[in-house]
Amino acid sequence: MLNFEQSRRDFLYRSGGGFASVALSALLAEESRADQPQSLPIDPLNPLAERVAQFAPQAKSVIFLFQYGGPSTFDLLDYKPELLKLNGKPVPESFKRQPDRVGGVFNHCKDELMAGPWKWAQHGESGHWVSELLPHTARHIDDLCQIRSMYSESSNHAPATYLMNTGAILGGKPSLGSWVTYGLGSANQNLPGYVLLYKVGGLGGSANWSNAFLPAAFQGTQFRHEGSPVLNLQPPASLAEVQRSTLDFAQTLNRKHASLRPGVLDLDGRIASYELAYRMQSAALDIGELSLETQATQESYGLLDTNKDKALFGRMCLLSRRLVEKGVRFVQLYNAVDKLGWDGHDHNTEFHNRNAAQTDQPIAALLADLKQRGLLDSTLVIWAGEFGRTPMKQGNDGRNHNPYGFTIWMAGGGVNGGKSIGATDEIGLRAIDEPQSVKNLHATILTALGLHPDYLYFEHNGRQERLTGVAQSWRTIPGVFS
Repeated sequence: MLNFEQSRRDFLYRSGGGFASVALSALLAEESRADQPQSLPIDPLNPLAERVAQFAPQAKSVIFLFQYGGPSTFDLLDYKPELLKLNGKPVPESFKRQPDRVGGVFNHCKDELMAGPWKWAQHGESGHWVSELLPHTARHIDDLCQIRSMYSESSNHAPATYLMNTGAILGGKPSLGSWVTYGLGSANQNLPGYVLLYKVGGLGGSANWSNAFLPAAFQGTQFRHEGSPVLNLQPPASLAEVQRSTLDFAQTLNRKHASLRPGVLDLDGRIASYELAYRMQSAALDIGELSLETQATQESYGLLDTNKDKALFGRMCLLSRRLVEKGVRFVQLYNAVDKLGWDGHDHNTEFHNRNAAQTDQPIAALLADLKQRGLLDSTLVIWAGEFGRTPMKQGNDGRNHNPYGFTIWMAGGGVNGGKSIGATDEIGLRAIDEPQSVKNLHATILTALGLHPDYLYFEHNGRQERLTGVAQSWRTIPGVFS
């Protein structure tokens, strides 16, 4: 019969030299943790105070050009001559043998490959191929670091959008922008640290820019792209002095109330939010005055274009430059002017013509403007959708969602411009060379900002919560930075 006590003792001895070694291991683990940064201390009276990065950063701010709907990146940037050759033919058996692990992708497609109708050409010193859909972006191809081997964990819009924005396929987690502002604060105390610009924000809505369990100061704040950036921001001139005196009186009472309740951080946070709202009145109005820009600048962004969708997105891009110029840490734009975005299930050609015409010129103008002003080196620009699209045909002229392989790009912020990393297969279906998860992308972004993905955490319900999940479960994408 097995002697359980003896076996347990033997096990402990063999695995760690007995109880003494177990205790020593615990002490060493505690010592190791003591050398690591802890959950960040946040001043409730000034939660957006600028904080020092954990190590030397490549970038100081982020502009995230989120391409909602899932663009077909092999119709835009990832040239696939083999797909052109196989246009209209059945999918080769070698591609069918690999399972549809995420599900819901292949069974909604025809057994027919479909190449896009657009021409391709090489551009820049890098010689990268770019579709005729993106003539303006093509001029900046040497500024872009393309990651052509991204994959997602969901083929549905809402969870895939959550994943790209929060690191999780279910809602309830802080967004990327919230984590960045939590880690670094803001360089401008008169504006929010994290700003959203959109007409339609994609499926899932505010969960994509939520602070979740982080303090409320780190949630995304929507700015309007036309007129006053924030509705009802400016009081009548006759009430300006009255407003300040009224706020001072209210804040005196608030501070007295808070002093009697030490440790109730929500009260301090509320006091701080009132002050930020007051200061934002003038700062936000100044930011939104796009008419102060030269006519040449307005034209370059497409603000005066007859294409109203381009003009709308152009205003968002120009406003994003003005925001980072004033010290806003994280700005996120959504391309969609309707709930579909790039999502061309039955009309891939139409949807890609429309979205490319809407976004190409403003994005190129943004890159040029940032560079001309000396801001591109310190601003990390990201272009990404929630997933790609299938090379197999769906409907009459459509493509289904494809989480297995797609392209994103980054520019500025110290990235290796003109470089491509990873690859999909010959027809653009799956990432086969250096596949990269969204978690790796997030880790790369945090690292560019001088934030260690494992050390940036928040104590919540007894857990160390991180954007990148479990410690050491990520890796930065090699080759993005020098």
